[in-house]
Amino acid sequence: MTATAARKSFVHNPEDLVSTSSSTTNSIAASPEDTPRQSPSTTSLSSLDSSSELELKSVNGKLIDTYGNEFQLPDFTIKQIRDAIPAHCFKRSGAKGLAYVVRDVASLAATFYLFHTYLTPENVPSTPLRAVLWAAYTFVQGLFGTGLWVLAHECGHQSFSPSKTLNDTVGWFCHSALLVPYFSWKISHGKHHKATGHLERDMVFVPKTREEYASKIGYYAHELSELMEETPIVTAATMIGQQLVGWIWYISMNVTGHNHHERQAEGRGKGKKNGFGGGVNHFNPSSPLYETKDAKLILLSDVGLALVATLLITIGRTFGWANLVVWYILPYLWVNHWLVAITFLQHTDPSLPHYEPNSWNFARGAAATIDREFGFIGRHLFHGIIETHVLHHYVSTIPFYNADEATEAIKPVMGQHYRSDVEGGPIGFLKSMWRSARMCHWVEPCEGAEGEHKGVLFFRNRNGLGAPPQKMAPSAGSKSE
Repeated sequence: MTATAARKSFVHNPEDLVSTSSSTTNSIAASPEDTPRQSPSTTSLSSLDSSSELELKSVNGKLIDTYGNEFQLPDFTIKQIRDAIPAHCFKRSGAKGLAYVVRDVASLAATFYLFHTYLTPENVPSTPLRAVLWAAYTFVQGLFGTGLWVLAHECGHQSFSPSKTLNDTVGWFCHSALLVPYFSWKISHGKHHKATGHLERDMVFVPKTREEYASKIGYYAHELSELMEETPIVTAATMIGQQLVGWIWYISMNVTGHNHHERQAEGRGKGKKNGFGGGVNHFNPSSPLYETKDAKLILLSDVGLALVATLLITIGRTFGWANLVVWYILPYLWVNHWLVAITFLQHTDPSLPHYEPNSWNFARGAAATIDREFGFIGRHLFHGIIETHVLHHYVSTIPFYNADEATEAIKPVMGQHYRSDVEGGPIGFLKSMWRSARMCHWVEPCEGAEGEHKGVLFFRNRNGLGAPPQKMAPSAGSKSE
């Protein structure tokens, strides 16, 4: 059974998988620039009668997602979303936020104390058993560390408390401890929220177009529909690489971010590109990811990293590098794994569209995200970042402990456009990583799309899964080998 057939009933059930619109801002309150412009069609699809809707489809063509299901553009406004949310959901409590920080730091400290004190050769003589238990330690610390990461993420969005000073102070300390450049990330992440789903401005997991994917693997775009299947071992190797070093590559080389830096308003992106030595990263104040006014904040982020790196080097020299690897480096890699997995699955799914500039607006782009389910770990240790991401892209200043209620409040407004994949809970979450890796290779317009629909792109793949890629004639000057 193909993936399309296997997912048919799931996709068509709006209670299980639907689409949504997103948050108003990056890290501060909404501004007029964050308000979505009206769709080129001034009449919402939901208000059209069947004949008008058919006429629109006949002009612009049908939009078909990767599962083979018909997609309609979101037709509601950010104001409708905000008005549906109870007023108390917007209230932030610095005391509650700090209590969660204390909880997560205490969990990290207690875990280290227990393992360091009791997991000794005297208490556990078996070396293999001690190795297994220390491996479990790295996993558990990775979970608690990810929770602390999420709280710093709350600080970056100003949803941690009403005080910007408190937010940025706590965020800087927490993220620096995890070797994250707090302000540098906060600024680029804010731009991601303002341009979610925009193929030329989004900042994370921007998919390759058909032409870009073909060029990467050494083919012409028209040849992709005839390629052999990518072997599962290649998919697995790609996923392992992504999970191991994806975050480091992102902050160091802007891998998965947009690569249109020549358009940077101050001209600092000329000649710069993503990749090693390309001059695009989260550490250099002159990076095209930032403006001149951001320089002091970027340097302050670097200072935080330098202080923590100095502390880690001191620990390694004092207690041994092997101990440092087990105590900090391996848990750090677990944190990076969860961060990359969560972000990848929030924005990569066979049901999600991406937009070219002429078809993008804020409401549409913000809808291109999806909620998932990770059980106790997701809801309690990761503070709901997996389960309430759709709401987060609408109003990023709502604190995580109010996000479940706010999510329920906006579902009636979004209707079929609210997207979630909660099937299978944590196991389903992990399975969806493989499914997305196999089905989401590049994005392209739907066959027969015209007008604004031509700028709405969906994932296609070379594995024969879901809707097939278009068959294209060779472009001028290209030839098959």
